[in-house]
Amino acid sequence: MKIMAVDPGDVRTGIAYSDPTGLIAGRAFTLTQPSPARLIEQLCGEIAAEQPECVVIGLPVNMNGTEGERAAKSRALAQTLHERTGVRTVLWDERGSSVSANRILSDLGKKRRKQRERVDALAASIILQGYLDSLR
Repeated sequence: MKIMAVDPGDVRTGIAYSDPTGLIAGRAFTLTQPSPARLIEQLCGEIAAEQPECVVIGLPVNMNGTEGERAAKSRALAQTLHERTGVRTVLWDERGSSVSANRILSDLGKKRRKQRERVDALAASIILQGYLDSLR
C-alpha cells in the first residue's frame, strides 16, 4: 500500500512516498517548478510511474482553523490530480509541518541556505507520517 504525499508550494513542492507496507514515510525529494501547469504534469508523471494507492496533499490551514488562498490552491490541486489520474486524493492539515521541518534541519546543524533546499521534502514526509499514523 504505497502512499504519496505532496507539500505544494509556489516554486518548490515536496514529495514523499511511504514504504510498500504503508507504515513509515520513506523516500522524499523536492520538485522545483514555478509553473502550476507543468507541476501538475510532473505530479501526474510521478503518479503514473509510482502508482500510489492514495495521494495525500498538504492543506495549509491557518492556526485559527480558517482557510485562505493557499488552501484553495491545495483543494484545486487535489481535484485536478484525482480527475487526471483516477487516484484517490486526501487533504491533510499541514499546520506546523514546515516549522517542524525547519526545526529538525536546524537541530541537525544544516545551514539556513541548505535548509531551503530540503525543507519541502521533509515537510512532505512529516505530512505523510501524520497521515500514516492516523490510519493505525
